Amino acid sequence: MRNTVLVPNKIPAVASSSAPPLRPWIELPSDVTANILLRLGAEGILTSAQKVCSAWWKVSKDPSLWRVIDFSNPRQGILNDHYNAMCRRAVDRSQGQLVDLTIQYFGDDALMDCIDDRSPNLKRLKLGTCFFISGDCAIRIAAKLGQLEELHFTLRPRIGDRPGIGFTHIEGIGNSCPMLKSFSLNGFKCKFIRCEYNTSIDDRYFRNLYAYAISKSMPNLRHLQVFAHWMGNKGLERILNRCPRLESLDIRRCFDLDLQGDLGKRCRQQIKYLKLPNDSVCDVPWPNCDGGDPFSTSAFCSEHYEYNY
Repeated sequence: MRNTVLVPNKIPAVASSSAPPLRPWIELPSDVTANILLRLGAEGILTSAQKVCSAWWKVSKDPSLWRVIDFSNPRQGILNDHYNAMCRRAVDRSQGQLVDLTIQYFGDDALMDCIDDRSPNLKRLKLGTCFFISGDCAIRIAAKLGQLEELHFTLRPRIGDRPGIGFTHIEGIGNSCPMLKSFSLNGFKCKFIRCEYNTSIDDRYFRNLYAYAISKSMPNLRHLQVFAHWMGNKGLERILNRCPRLESLDIRRCFDLDLQGDLGKRCRQQIKYLKLPNDSVCDVPWPNCDGGDPFSTSAFCSEHYEYNY
């Protein structure tokens, strides 16, 4: 007997769901969302993450999320106004809770005045290759931020009327920040140019003025970096004498130093963590000159400055 299969006249249609696709990130606990935003960083939050949904927007406004602000990797030399504005927004969101700020390749006096007005608890400030911040502005910052414990500059020295940091500014900064424990004043493709056209000038004094300013105004330093500077032996000796608590010293690319004799021996004995002029610079995050070493001796030949002290 043959089995008969009954085929229905109509096959019922599969019910289509009108529900929107699930968006699980909306239901995340606020602390998990905050952790995600922290990993994205200030730029990631302001340019995209805060726009994901209303829940993320709400979390992004929490001032505790902005205690540490790092703009250390923007594109070099472009969109300065964009990054200045973005940094202002980030500082505003901290509502005075900012304790650690890093900016690189942008910034000017107006931005820095805004930051020190709104950041009474700032303890660490790092300015990388910020060529348009003047020495006078740096002194104003220090006067308002006397609680600073770490201050790091990678700035152009003062050249004529162009913005920069002079040795008198360094001394003023040190006098205004008695709690300073860690300080960096790093050069950028510059070496002290001898006054060959005027042999009556003793350049040995001028080359050490920055070192003298540091030693005079920052006696409580534990960590010091004077990277790619034109400091001579007298300047380094003054620092060792007047900064007795110094534990780490970075003098890489300070090619005017002669550490073959007693001074080099003293550095090795007195300083626990020491980096010498010819040590590797592979761990230095800025400035980045197309993958090259901007602090090599050959780089010094590309720019010749006359320094206005």
